[in-house]
Amino acid sequence: MIPYIDRCIDIKGRRISPRLLLAPMAGLTNVAFRELAAEYGGFGLMFTEMCSAKALPAENPRVSSVFRWRGPELPYLVCQIFGADRAVMARAAKRIESEGFFGVDINMGCSVAAICKQGAGAALLREPGRAAELVAEVRQAVAIPVSVKFRTGWSDSPGPAAELAGRLAEAGADAFVFHPRVAPDRRSRPPKWSHIQAVKEAVGIPVFGNGEVFSEHDCVRMIETTGCDGVAIGRMALARPWIFAQWARGFEPGGDIYQKCAHRMLELLEKHFEPINALRRYKKWIGYFAANFTYGHGFASRVGRAADIAEARKTVENFFCTDPARNTFPNMNLFI
Repeated sequence: MIPYIDRCIDIKGRRISPRLLLAPMAGLTNVAFRELAAEYGGFGLMFTEMCSAKALPAENPRVSSVFRWRGPELPYLVCQIFGADRAVMARAAKRIESEGFFGVDINMGCSVAAICKQGAGAALLREPGRAAELVAEVRQAVAIPVSVKFRTGWSDSPGPAAELAGRLAEAGADAFVFHPRVAPDRRSRPPKWSHIQAVKEAVGIPVFGNGEVFSEHDCVRMIETTGCDGVAIGRMALARPWIFAQWARGFEPGGDIYQKCAHRMLELLEKHFEPINALRRYKKWIGYFAANFTYGHGFASRVGRAADIAEARKTVENFFCTDPARNTFPNMNLFI
């Protein structure tokens, strides 16, 4: 348990505690996974998957695969959107506010070609002026907190990131989630935590660090060495959805928690999605969860070959019949 992680932090007059966030991850931080993590607790905020700002105003939560939520989670749920047009982003933010979300997050970190070709995501890091104008437009459109998740930029230097942070804060951003890697880097090199410090020193709003926090020691070290206000957990939360409760509340997971978690995730996906979509999402998640086990690669591969949910469930049951050996820390080779 991290002693000071439970302290409150203020974001635009709204208090959150603990200072741990579930980071937004496309295809992964869906409503089912968020419900699973919420059953353990220990987080301050959660983020949705990345939603298209253009599509969002007309989205129907009953059929949308990404713009979907549970009523009880709205007080701590932030909806992340991507887009390049200021007016379109503002309209999407208004829809988010009208639904009762805690806040809206602007994606400026996704470097997938399909997103950047639209001038969205990490492409905005190339044009600080346009990025600031976009934030200002969204800020003017809503009263709820506006955050920005962004990366170092397209060059491996903290200076431009710190300068951009200052401009975005001046434009009205209320908080940042900062991942200190260059935009094209898909985890080929370690994140540079010193860049988090540079961003934090440039602004007077909360900054949440993100990037390779896999243990309580990592979490403490990130906060103490960078001065960030909190930590956004991504892949480690996928592997161990109880990690927030463990670090913030002192929760002690029992030996059967892995088996229960694997089955519960499948149940929740079935609850929220139609079978084909539920199975596809389970296969995407299982690789991260399988990293907990010595022979997790084979387990993930077998689930990946399942033809339907029934076969996936049977595969999980068979795997846990053998009392599989677990790793102290997840296998990074499966943390894709």
